[in-house]
Parts: sequence; C-alpha cells; structure tokens
Amino acid sequence: MGNKIFKMSNFTKTVNYLKKNGIRHAYYAAKERIAEERKCDYSYRAPSVEELKAQSRETADYSELFSIVVPAYETREDFLREMIGSVCRQSYGGWELIIADAGVTGTVERIVKDIIDKLEKENKGNRIKYIRLTENRGISGNTNAGIEAASGDYIALLDHDDFLAPDALYYMVREVRRAKRQGINPVLLYTDEDKYENENGCYISPHKKLKFNLDLILSNNYVCHFMAVEANLMKTLQLRGKFDGAQDYDLVLRVVGELLNKPTESELSKQIIHIPEILYHWRCHAHSTAENTASKGYAYEAGKAALAEFCSGQGWRVEVKHSLHLGFYEITYLSDILAVRDDVGIVGGRILDSHGRICGGALDENGDCMYKGLHKEYSGGITHRAVLKQDITAADIRFIQVRPELRGEFEQITGRRYEERTIRCKTGRTYREIQIADISGLTCDETGYRKLSMELGKAAADKGYRVLWNPDMSVYAGR
Repeated sequence: MGNKIFKMSNFTKTVNYLKKNGIRHAYYAAKERIAEERKCDYSYRAPSVEELKAQSRETADYSELFSIVVPAYETREDFLREMIGSVCRQSYGGWELIIADAGVTGTVERIVKDIIDKLEKENKGNRIKYIRLTENRGISGNTNAGIEAASGDYIALLDHDDFLAPDALYYMVREVRRAKRQGINPVLLYTDEDKYENENGCYISPHKKLKFNLDLILSNNYVCHFMAVEANLMKTLQLRGKFDGAQDYDLVLRVVGELLNKPTESELSKQIIHIPEILYHWRCHAHSTAENTASKGYAYEAGKAALAEFCSGQGWRVEVKHSLHLGFYEITYLSDILAVRDDVGIVGGRILDSHGRICGGALDENGDCMYKGLHKEYSGGITHRAVLKQDITAADIRFIQVRPELRGEFEQITGRRYEERTIRCKTGRTYREIQIADISGLTCDETGYRKLSMELGKAAADKGYRVLWNPDMSVYAGR
C-alpha cells in the first residue's frame, strides 16, 4: 500500500524536475509516474525458514568468504541493529562484517560491542570487525579503511542504514561456484534491489536490472546495490575521495576499464555477473538519498566527472552532460560515435508512428521491438531505459548507420549494394541531417524487416561489434 499514498517526496521531485526541465517534460514525467504507480502491485516475499535451512545445508562445505564493508557515521541505533542483524541472519555462513566508524559520539561503538557480546554469550562466534577511525575521511576514505582490513575472497559494500535479504550471500556464492565450474573467475557480481519505506514498513520500487550492458552503464550506475568485487581487484582499486557521492559508480567504471583491457569481449560479459533476485533493501527515510535525491547534487556532479574520466581513459573524444533525469548522463561523441568507437558496428534510432509512439528501433533477442507502443515523451519508468543508449541484439534496418567494415555483410544479407541517404531527424533536443543506410528498394513487411535486422545484428556480433541503440535519434515511420 505504501506506493499508493500521497508522498511529499514525490511532489518535491516533481517540482524540482519542473524547475530543471520545464513544463512539457515535467507534465509527461508526472503522467508516466502516476501510470507506473497505479499498475505496480509489487510486494517483497522473504524466503521461508525451510528455504533458508536448505540453502545453509547446500552451502555448508563452501569455502568462499565474503567481506561486507560498512562505513558508519552516527548511525541510528535501530537502523544499525537491523543492518547488522541482516548480515548475521544470512543463510550462507561464509562472511565477515567490517564496520569502519567515523562518528564522534561513540554510539556505534557501544552498539556494536553490545551485539558482539551477545553473539559470544550465545556461542555464535564473532565475525564482526569494528574499526574506530580517528578522523572522518569521507565516505571513500572510511570505506577504504574497511577494505584494507578485509580478508575475504570478495568484498561487498553495504550502507549503514540499509539491510540485506537473508539469502543475499547464498545467491552470490552460488553464482561464483557456477562460474568457476565453467572456468570463469567472476570479477563483479550484482543483484536486484528495492526500497523500504521506513515510515510505513512497505517495500516499493523494485529495480529489476539487466545483465551487464556496457553502454547502459555509461548512462547511469544501474549496477548499484548489492555489489561484490573480487578482493584483490577491490584492494587495488579502492574508492577515490574525489568522487565521493558517486564513489560506487567510479568503482564500477574502473572495474569495467580493467576488463576492457583484456583481449576478448567475453572477459567483460562473463566476469560481470547479474543475479536477478532482489537481495538488497535500500531504506527510505527523511535523510536518505533514496528519499531525497535532490539533496545530493554534488553526487551527480561526481558521477559526471567519473564518467568523463572513464571516456577519456578509453581515448574517446566526448562531451558528458546531465540528462533530464537526476543521476543519468548523456554522452555526445565528437564528431560521430562510429568514428570515435571502433567497437560499435551499427547504430539504430527509434522509429515513431503517427501518434508519436515507438513502433521500431531496438530489437531484443526474440526479434521483438523493445519499448513498442511507448509514447515518445515517456522515459520507460523509474529506470528510464527507453531513453538511454544501450547495447542491443539488433537494430531495425529501416533506421540504422553501418560502419564501413560491416557494409559487406549488409550487402550480402539484403542482396543490394550499400548506399546511404540523408535524412533530417531529431537527435537529442535538436534536428540535424544524418546519413543512414538506404533500403528504399527493399519491399518487406514487418516480419521481413525484423528478419533482416536480426541477421545483420548477428553478423555484427560474429565480427566482434556492438549494436547500439541511440534513442536520441528519432524519425517518423515512412520518412
């Protein structure tokens, strides 16, 4: 019921959005949010006692150790106790909890010592490490103190006022084991998450994530929580104070950068593992970022700077800007993405029908049009994926740009010589002329276009190229 009642935070977000983006964008954003909330019937289902016992039996002989690092600062007692309890109740027992406390009142130290004493009296052992910091080094510096003290195989990050599902580490270790049986050493694992409304005890806003998608991560940190990184790499990279507020995003980008230096793309797609289970609860309260996103403008600036540094490190000439949505970014490639990035083979835009709704563009692995029927002014819900650049299986052949190295495949698949035509289309917030593949001589129905598009997408993938959907490029069907 928590997502059905009036929330002042939603009103505040709408007002801030209006000030930032104007009436038209605010109108459609509010309209879409209302529609999303009306149809959302999400409720979190915790695993049963029997399920947790079965998980414990299954993993009893596993040896992987997860170090969970928590930077704390004057944490509320009830939040701290619930966070620690959520770790202690994990069905997989291979964990240690490291709390790096930068507070000044001694409240956290008192509570942690009380919990440790109770664990020892109950003969449950003690896997909690408490670090009393002599100064507040900021979120990154405080977290690094915990990272340095970690002894696990993987290091996971947990905020001091959030809490874990009791089977979080079970799913983590299960995926690590599965990957290792295939000869893969996972570098980063991440899970789905939701939000917990502290005021009324409701779970809301489930974030069901996608498997790792390079170009999607270049628009926002959708990886977020719950995340674990291979310990040696985490200790090498650590967090960087100059990106405080977006330190996790900077970390993910640098992990990606490390893997991009590997010889094959499979290293990237196989070593970053998505676990499609909601295993992290992000608490919403008056002072949390989850509840008041506008209060951390510095964090969005830090994320923008981290992304710009990543792009520079890849040798890409780009301009990074804030998008219409807080915490999301737009990359403009100078002068053209196919000239800047040699890993992208095809770029496709979105095709709109006469009512301004998506009828073509990005195709999924089944050849279906992603975001079909969505109004051009809508973003696709709380994840805003419909307006974000992302890697896709294939792009609708009626509105694509093809790099020279793939034009032979285009000719073989379509049976016609590759030619281009100039069209005027909307790119972002302006109109400009662009060159797209000319298929005016082809006579296909929708099924035929999808078939050709999928074949071309596969040909691009077979040659090691990405197919990129750029929803900033829009054209109406038939133009």
